[in-house]
Amino acid sequence: MILIVLRAKIRPEKRDEWLAGISQYTADVRSEPGNVSFDYFANGEDPNEFAIVEVFADSDAGSAHVATDHAKNFFTWMPRVVSEKPRINYQDLDGEAWSEMAEVSPE
Repeated sequence: MILIVLRAKIRPEKRDEWLAGISQYTADVRSEPGNVSFDYFANGEDPNEFAIVEVFADSDAGSAHVATDHAKNFFTWMPRVVSEKPRINYQDLDGEAWSEMAEVSPE
């Protein structure tokens, strides 16, 4: 399983363009056969910083992802809306990427 967390700071004047672009990209990535999940979140303290959390079934699915037209187009478009180089955390994991949190259970 591949787990990727990306942090991206967006130019304030490009925020609406970013939101439209990341929304479409999310739908495109979620439709990929090897995608387990894809979500993005705005930072609660900085509305122009976003985290993207991507999970792919395996490295083959990750390789297939970066070869898609929508990924290539996103990587070409993204430099026009970010204010600095994004930061990435890439983990190639054995087994599942998610497990239940031991400290919290619904009442």
